[in-house]
Amino acid sequence: MTPPHPRTRSVPEKRYRPEIEGLRALACVLVVVYHVWLGRISGGVDVFFFLTGFLITGQLFRAGQRGRIDVRALWGRTITRLFPAALTVLLVVIAAAALVLPQARWFATVREVVAATLYLENWQLAANSADYFARHSDASVVQHFWSLSIQGQFYLMWPLLVAALAYAARGRLRTALTGTLLVLTAASLAYSVWLTAANQPLAYFSALTRIWEFALGGLLALVIDAVTLPRALRIALGWLGVAGLVACGLVLQVGTVFPGFAALWPVASAAFVLLAGATGSPAGADRLLTARPLTWLGRLSFPLYLWHWPVLVLYLVYRGRTEVGLLGGAFVIALSLALAVATHHLVETPVRRSQLAVRGAYRFAVLAMIPVLAAAGAWQIAGLARSGTPAAGGLDHPGALARTPGFVYRGAADVAPVPSPVELPGDWAWIDDCTESPRGSELLVCATTPDGPPEKTLVIVGDSHPTQFIAALEPVAQRRNWQLVVMSRGGCPFSTESEIDPDDQACREWNAAAADEILDLRPDAVFTTATRDVRAGLTEWTPPGFVAQWRKIEAAGIPVLAVRDNPRYDYAPSECVELRGADAPECNPPRADFYADEPPWLFLDDVPPNVSFLDFSDYYCDEAVCPPVIGNVLVYLDDNHVGATYLGTMDTIVEQAIDDALGPPDPEPPAPA
Repeated sequence: MTPPHPRTRSVPEKRYRPEIEGLRALACVLVVVYHVWLGRISGGVDVFFFLTGFLITGQLFRAGQRGRIDVRALWGRTITRLFPAALTVLLVVIAAAALVLPQARWFATVREVVAATLYLENWQLAANSADYFARHSDASVVQHFWSLSIQGQFYLMWPLLVAALAYAARGRLRTALTGTLLVLTAASLAYSVWLTAANQPLAYFSALTRIWEFALGGLLALVIDAVTLPRALRIALGWLGVAGLVACGLVLQVGTVFPGFAALWPVASAAFVLLAGATGSPAGADRLLTARPLTWLGRLSFPLYLWHWPVLVLYLVYRGRTEVGLLGGAFVIALSLALAVATHHLVETPVRRSQLAVRGAYRFAVLAMIPVLAAAGAWQIAGLARSGTPAAGGLDHPGALARTPGFVYRGAADVAPVPSPVELPGDWAWIDDCTESPRGSELLVCATTPDGPPEKTLVIVGDSHPTQFIAALEPVAQRRNWQLVVMSRGGCPFSTESEIDPDDQACREWNAAAADEILDLRPDAVFTTATRDVRAGLTEWTPPGFVAQWRKIEAAGIPVLAVRDNPRYDYAPSECVELRGADAPECNPPRADFYADEPPWLFLDDVPPNVSFLDFSDYYCDEAVCPPVIGNVLVYLDDNHVGATYLGTMDTIVEQAIDDALGPPDPEPPAPA
């Protein structure tokens, strides 16, 4: 009787090919379903990495034992396997995104398309500190190429590593490769755990935190033939692996814990399935994985993965939604599958059967990349042609001045609002002259340079919401020779607590360091936020931690200018203007949804006397609604930040509010007779 799981020195990946195809198909289905219908991450990408390490390491090891690793040929085969589908998707995505995406997202998408084409998308997203787990309608249409980029980097470096070991080991390749993979697994996993705790978005996209997944797959390829397990145990392992893959994305909050130790879950699940192998039992999980539907999906898994994400994002943008729903999700999956079938039969298969698969891969790579990069360049040029809009503040674009009492518009009719949509992502003011505080806690102190000794020093401290007022305060500082000192940390309002994430100890330490820095500096005033969470449903409030910080500053006799926060939306108002028009009801929510008649600080009985409240809510909303365009200027940069162009039109308004709070400037002495 033939053993159900033969232990021979045959080619592991060929013997396990049906299970691998089924496992790849299952992982891809989970990725797609979890993304589309559940808005979650499944851990399926980690399975792709593990399987890639299993397959390529086994191939390289046997080639090394035969005495020759043809790196150039292996790279050529990789090109013919990865490039046709990937570049086809990118080219189609450029055309579709240019038609569907708001112009504010054009330049960022162009950069990411270029990065994806060059297999650098993971590092592009890491540099952008992208939130891969934000709502899908705001996501990049090609951000899922981060995983393909890591695989491409692996395919580039891994053959060189094994070839170097084969040359140095001189007949002891198995020992050298096993030891190297053990070291890489331990080092990469340790780094992944550390970086996930320190900077999870960077850890998610870094290739260095994922090496261990490839290496662990390679280790299994080296030892799997030596592992003999009872049939009953293999049946149990197979189902445990399948159940683990299905449950991973449901049980774990992948958005906050991956990769780190948590990524061991899907990787171990995949390893269990391979260790189970072909059980020969009707009760084995391999019967499911080798069934014809999964085998068919396994052949389509690569193009299906590539298509599902841009189809999902573009569908949500086109429909103006943040979730697809049951029917919408079914449409997205069906369209993605149809595109995957077409790509497999019309692009992938013809290329693999052509002479390119043998001798023309590198030429094909260059020729195939040229149209994608050219299309991306043309899109960039089209975006640049739409930029360069007139400056705000004139007769045609009064901005916030249109909300001042007695204002009469004297500009031209039918004026397009500024800035242009393509310029919106850069509509942010900042001060570049920064030094690191000796107090540590990642505290950067940035300051303007006045003309001689400053008349006043104003500290802007907190998260991005007080920081955005640099656009309004810098013109005032230039006119009146003030110095602006900025201490800013994203997602960390000026408080004694960490208001957004209670577990963010680094924010709490940063706030303490910023308060000490202010007490040493003793500025003429501190500019910060008075409230937070101005959202639909009247959620605005003044946290006790804000008041505690004000009291600490009050003990030093330093005035506090506490500014009421602007509304926060579940969509980008400026994008709503582009997609639906400035007068659309969807873009003009009622003021009463965001602001109560009386601000929340009026209900506090412990506000120290050094605090003056600045309320600019009338410049974000009129009596009835909160419009996205005021005075022919787009108010919002994104879904919660006011743009620098609009705030720049508020400089005299902010200046008057500060004078009312701190007192008018000292009169200049009369000129000598």
